[in-house]
Amino acid sequence: MTNALTIFNQLRPHTIGYDNIFDHFNNMFESSGLETNYPPYDIIKQDDTKYDIQVALAGYSKEDIVVEVKENTLSIKSVKQQDDDKVEVLHRGISKRYFERHFTIADDVKVNGAELKNGLLIVSLERIVPEQKKPRTIKIN
Repeated sequence: MTNALTIFNQLRPHTIGYDNIFDHFNNMFESSGLETNYPPYDIIKQDDTKYDIQVALAGYSKEDIVVEVKENTLSIKSVKQQDDDKVEVLHRGISKRYFERHFTIADDVKVNGAELKNGLLIVSLERIVPEQKKPRTIKIN
């Protein structure tokens, strides 16, 4: 990672424990323009702790997609499948191109599962708030 002068670098001396967030934002700005808008997706907030990422994947099967969580990154990508040589495609309007989409998730977010239904991949996430992060009242002696 480069140490470009950004607002994030200016904030570092005033924060503790947020280095990975600043690094992530720097990486986002450095790589802007490289990521396409394919496939389209929605992020749905079900309630205060539950979220769904819905990715439009018409024409893909479960075998064509890999969903992986590594550290603080959720990755959804297609897997190259062998084309069926027995079928002659006269017009290809449904895209089956390679894609890779990344989402940064917080330390306290857990990926509960993924389901492909009617051309829509739904990845379910849940924010698990640890006891030490929940609000509490301090007794005054």
